[in-house]
Amino acid sequence: MLTAVAWPYANGPRHIGHVSGFGVPSDVFSRYQRMAGNRVLMVSGTDEHGTPITVQADKEGLTSQQTADKYTRQIGQDLQGLGLTYDLFTRTTTGNHAEVTQQIFLALHRNGYVVPKTARGAISPSTGRTLPDRYIEGTCPICGYDGARGDQCDNCGNQLDAAELINPKSRINGETPKFVETEHYFLDLTAFVDTLGKWLSSKTDWRPNVLNFTKNLIDDMRPRPITRDLDWGVKIPLEGWRDQPLKRFYVWFDAVIGYFSASVEWARRSGNPDAWQEWWSNPEARAYYFMGKDNITFHAQIWPALLFGHNGEGDRGGEPGKYGKLHLPDEIVSSEFLTMSGSKFSTSRGTVIYVHDFLRDFGPDTLRYFISVAGPETQDTDFTWDEFVRRTNFELANEWGNLVNRSISMAHKNVGAIPRPDAPMAADEELKELSRKAFDTAGAHLQRSRFKAAASEAMRVVTAANRYLSDQEPWKLKDDPARRDSVLHTALQVVSDANTLLTPFLPHSAQKVHEALGGSGVWAAQPELQDVEDLDIPGRINPILTGDYKAEQARWKSVPIEVGKPLEKPTPLFAKLDPELGETGPEWAPISK
Repeated sequence: MLTAVAWPYANGPRHIGHVSGFGVPSDVFSRYQRMAGNRVLMVSGTDEHGTPITVQADKEGLTSQQTADKYTRQIGQDLQGLGLTYDLFTRTTTGNHAEVTQQIFLALHRNGYVVPKTARGAISPSTGRTLPDRYIEGTCPICGYDGARGDQCDNCGNQLDAAELINPKSRINGETPKFVETEHYFLDLTAFVDTLGKWLSSKTDWRPNVLNFTKNLIDDMRPRPITRDLDWGVKIPLEGWRDQPLKRFYVWFDAVIGYFSASVEWARRSGNPDAWQEWWSNPEARAYYFMGKDNITFHAQIWPALLFGHNGEGDRGGEPGKYGKLHLPDEIVSSEFLTMSGSKFSTSRGTVIYVHDFLRDFGPDTLRYFISVAGPETQDTDFTWDEFVRRTNFELANEWGNLVNRSISMAHKNVGAIPRPDAPMAADEELKELSRKAFDTAGAHLQRSRFKAAASEAMRVVTAANRYLSDQEPWKLKDDPARRDSVLHTALQVVSDANTLLTPFLPHSAQKVHEALGGSGVWAAQPELQDVEDLDIPGRINPILTGDYKAEQARWKSVPIEVGKPLEKPTPLFAKLDPELGETGPEWAPISK
């Protein structure tokens, strides 16, 4: 399983809207797949080229590289704090990424899928610097939406040219851009109409929002520029281009190639440079791409076109490039938007809750759980503090935390260890059977990236176990210790099962429950943030996220608990939040009502 996770821009810290799209869903999926016994390669990194970085660098009085260095480390720390188990979270400013990007381009060039073309480029009249299309806004000439970007209209989904916008304005300083003639390389998307159309028609099981959106784009495909007049990015490896100071690949072109370049870098760091082939050349491999809905175009249209072109499989044919035939996406797992007061989270508009603030005050698992059960899986979802407090208090603290605490506490108090079930009854087996069957049901949901349904199935087991304890009342069975112990054994078995079912969603607390049940060692592994030297640029130090996930014990099945294993008095799993927080939110957060 290749888990390819969207690349966040390194032009500032990430907010919870970002990680609800690319971060938490991809990790829940990857953790489940590892627990189910599949080999997972989870890759991504920070997107560090293009104008977003240069604009932020100007604001802070830093160089582009200094800006990227600053925020890639901060983003890495946030993603580590969330427990996102990347095999490699790298960056696009590595020597490895530049080399892979250039090789993909050369294959496209040889096969005739990129062509030079004179186009009108936008220039800032006050600075003389190039304005990328995404930094120009105006009215869409197709649907009339006021707020369309120069590269795409988010309202109708059509690809645009900035020069086509009605009343175009710079998003940086509000001035009207000047358009001048300049030569660039274009990806000729018209040469993939038939190939992409046939490929998409075979993807009948994709999420409807992805499939319908992408199919609507096929009829309007046209050449799209892949180079820009900019001094920050990967150079174009052609004679007459590579030495030009203001010619670089467009950021969207090299960023999507990052999925493959990160896999190559991971393989090189693993000691087996060809290890990436297991995920990219193996027909038995499966590739899942995770992102927010604003990235569907690049992952369901642009990236497949680049792969088809590199493989020599576009409408014009050709020969495979340096890396041979590369595997195409098997599924695009796109989430909708997490909003606040009906609007997208936006740093510029002050509607933002940063990940590091959230982790500091509430920890990772409450956020992971909220995104999984109440996030924008299939439709835009409004975040409110009231809903967050309710989910945390009633589902995590009252339902799950209370089940863990009272089951282990009673067993510790009465036996001091996991008790022996010497007086079983039908109700015990019924609950354990419900728990065992949940693995198939929740697993099937997770395989299809249906996270809400999977988490709900796990919580259904938790609810049933709480009801069982209330019905059996083991605290009243002092005169029947054999039956009391059977009830407690059943409850602890289901706590163990439910903990396994919840591990992909709540890995940090799952480790605590594992230890509370007498377990030792790593149950749910966590990523590490490491400083490593760039493989190709001497002296360059890069922060990466990686980890050893083979040592974790969590497996997707019910494992019988061990009678006689000593138990200690447990500590609360989740602290209840002040209900007033639901009305106001923390002092640092924007008001959500």
